[in-house]
Amino acid sequence: MLMVVMGIFLVAALVWVGTLYLRLHSLPERMAHKSEKLQFEIVAILGLLALFTHIHLFWVAGLLLAMIDIPDFGTPLRSIAGSVEKIADTRSDIGVEADQEVRSDLVSLSPHLPEKKSDLPEKKSANVAKEAKGGHV
Repeated sequence: MLMVVMGIFLVAALVWVGTLYLRLHSLPERMAHKSEKLQFEIVAILGLLALFTHIHLFWVAGLLLAMIDIPDFGTPLRSIAGSVEKIADTRSDIGVEADQEVRSDLVSLSPHLPEKKSDLPEKKSANVAKEAKGGHV
């Protein structure tokens, strides 16, 4: 009777110690997962390396990495890129509007212009287009 009770106790103690060991072993991974850190995958790999190689330095490195907050450089850079795209789109729209204004000004000036393009010097048409865009002649 005592041998059966000791066998059950031994199996229960073995399961309990194994569970405790695995929970302690996965501590860095759980810490990184709860805070949703960027380095979660690296911490998980270090935990697996420590488990299978029995090199405890990997576990310590994973624990330290799970505790460190690496700054998020991606979000500000995405914001800057989005702002630059908006600025570029706005400037290209301004350029299109200026081209349309020049064309409308040339069309309104067309009754005063000579019939043939060869009669109109190239420099003068370039100067008219520059003036329409707001540039200096």
